[in-house]
Amino acid sequence: MTDTPDRPARADARANEDKLLVAAAAAFARDGADATLKQIAKDAGVGIGTLYRRFPTREQLVDATYRYETSRLAAEAPGLLHELPAHLALRAWMSHVLDYIATKHGMADTLSTLLRGDERLGSRTRDQLTGAIEEFRLAGVAQGVIRADVPSPDILMALAGVTLAGGAPGQRAQAERLLDLLMDGITRPDRLGGGSPPRISGARS
Repeated sequence: MTDTPDRPARADARANEDKLLVAAAAAFARDGADATLKQIAKDAGVGIGTLYRRFPTREQLVDATYRYETSRLAAEAPGLLHELPAHLALRAWMSHVLDYIATKHGMADTLSTLLRGDERLGSRTRDQLTGAIEEFRLAGVAQGVIRADVPSPDILMALAGVTLAGGAPGQRAQAERLLDLLMDGITRPDRLGGGSPPRISGARS
């Protein structure tokens, strides 16, 4: 016998998981800690039992949601590199990370685990973010606009530090300035027409 009859069930389970993660991401962005699992299940169009079968605890759902959204962030790299020079693509991606943090109540606590190397987040999350940065870095090195001696894990560490120091909505301008400083440290001004990396418009106050 084959396992063909099980395939629709597995496909349905995967579809339900995807719907739950999309609904959870929206709920946590909208309601923060007040988001309820019952409402998330309702928004996903599934029963609460389905939610608990896939995510037995709230913490597991939160962690899975962060990983899901991290995957989406990492997947932006190729598109940005297609549209922009590598240093501009990396700078734009960093601002997208800040956009994400600004809508995620409590995300700073999760990102702090990156700084500590906490395995609660799992190596997969760090690998995804580091992999995205590596795409930008390698393209920038090839283009001669990003230094070859700065490893991607160091850039991730610095980015995580910026989000912790200035990730709150009221600190956005400061966070953008910190990202400008980070870019100053990893780019090659001599290959950028003699000037500094472009700043994000309106970032300064």
